[in-house]
Amino acid sequence: MNPPVRMLVLWCPDWPAVAAAAVAGEPVGRPAAVFSANRVVACTAVARGYGVRRGMRRREAQSCCPELAVFGEDEGRDARLFESVARAVEELAVGVEVVRPGIVAVPVDGAAGYFGGEHGLLERLVDEVSVAAGVESQVGVADGLFAATLAARRSTLVEPGGTAEFLAPLPIRELDQPEAGRAELVTLLKQLGLHTLGAFAALGESDVSARFGMEGVLAHRLARGRSERPPSRRRPPPELSLAKAFDPPIDRVDAAAFVAKGLGERFHAGLAAYGLACTRLGIYATTETGEQLGRVWRCAEPLTPLGVADRVRWQFEGWLKAKDRPHSGVVRLRLEPEETVEGRSLQLGLWQAGAAGALRPSTEDEDLSGERAARTLVRVQGLLGPESVFTAVLDGGHGPAERVRLVPWGDRREKTAQADANWAGRLPSPSPATVFARPVPAQVLDENGRVVEITARRRVTAAPYLVSFEGGEPREVIAWAGPWFVGVRAGAGHARSATRMRLQVLLADGQDAEEAVLLRFEHHKNPMWTLEGKYD
Repeated sequence: MNPPVRMLVLWCPDWPAVAAAAVAGEPVGRPAAVFSANRVVACTAVARGYGVRRGMRRREAQSCCPELAVFGEDEGRDARLFESVARAVEELAVGVEVVRPGIVAVPVDGAAGYFGGEHGLLERLVDEVSVAAGVESQVGVADGLFAATLAARRSTLVEPGGTAEFLAPLPIRELDQPEAGRAELVTLLKQLGLHTLGAFAALGESDVSARFGMEGVLAHRLARGRSERPPSRRRPPPELSLAKAFDPPIDRVDAAAFVAKGLGERFHAGLAAYGLACTRLGIYATTETGEQLGRVWRCAEPLTPLGVADRVRWQFEGWLKAKDRPHSGVVRLRLEPEETVEGRSLQLGLWQAGAAGALRPSTEDEDLSGERAARTLVRVQGLLGPESVFTAVLDGGHGPAERVRLVPWGDRREKTAQADANWAGRLPSPSPATVFARPVPAQVLDENGRVVEITARRRVTAAPYLVSFEGGEPREVIAWAGPWFVGVRAGAGHARSATRMRLQVLLADGQDAEEAVLLRFEHHKNPMWTLEGKYD
């Protein structure tokens, strides 16, 4: 079996936080952190000195460091600033490939010979990036991209043939690199007592395949210091490259982002027709004045349509917002599959995931149906605009309206809050099938015609008897359940002493029909009932 290619990886630590602080003009010594879904995803070394850590909640991080500069996650910003680092590396080595903003990879053999060995190349690269881009970096060399990335995080040069020995004592969590999607596998391995890469590597490949499937086999290869996949000897047919001309020229990132969605779908579909998927994507552009731009993105996982679109968008961010940006707009763009693997290596997409996002085998019919559906949705967006197609994301929150968020098709389906957190006053299952964007005014009366209220002790003043909506005809209450306390987000603008409760009510609907509804009661200055949702 051929050994992995010897790779050099240059890593800029804490890149999202460094990039965010640079854009905001914050001084280098000020602690800074980037947050997503109210949790730290990256922080500077200064912030870590105060006790800030990844995964920490915002309030907890700010209590550790009151001077903490807070920024939101922005992959476009990270990619735009990282282009200067990639160019600095390109001054000394050919074949530069961006893995993601913060990490570049270079095949080490050719460049090392020019600078008198790998040690000389490492020193020159760190100095060049520091001077040209003004950022700190660490460099590592090992056999294969995975091992070289871990070596860069430890500023280590792993000798040829020593990759397995280097990896063996490292914690098993290293398998769950960004975009790898192995959190579920890593958790399972820990539960089985496999806490290091060496312990996992010691298992037989047939045993791993029987227990963990293809996902486990690929991770097992990495833990053993091998390439994740055997090298593909199939040369991609030339017609798989995708070119598109633009008139008028593209000179804005938002226009490039919209174009990228459609190109990503077409590029991926072309490869899939040959049973292939892309792991190294070449993005090449020509401007109106004849300037030639190009960059190669290396990916640990085969690219999905969204992955292709993201990298095109990030690269345009780097080109169009750089200090030495092109003198004119882009008139031609070409996507080139620089490296391909068998298409079955693709991760499961939206149509192949279970209800809880668990992995399961997919059939060929399901794959084709998913691809056709995705292409159809992109075509609809092309006709009606990017805000014409949405998918739902189950998010965290107290009430049904807060827990479902609509995301435009093609955008990242990221959660802004933890759905499984302990939300005080969260509505118990089942949730209503219809949730109103604006609550509908309602009136709830007892059998004597008096308005039913809920006391501060969470008790109704009388059993609900009649319910009407927006002054409509009263309907008889057949059954009811509750009340339940309504949790309120911080900063909602309500007094803490206000009473907020919910009732589930079954109403008569004429001719022996019934309708279940969700009612909400608030008593701040005056008692008020509203219709929050309806059940099917």
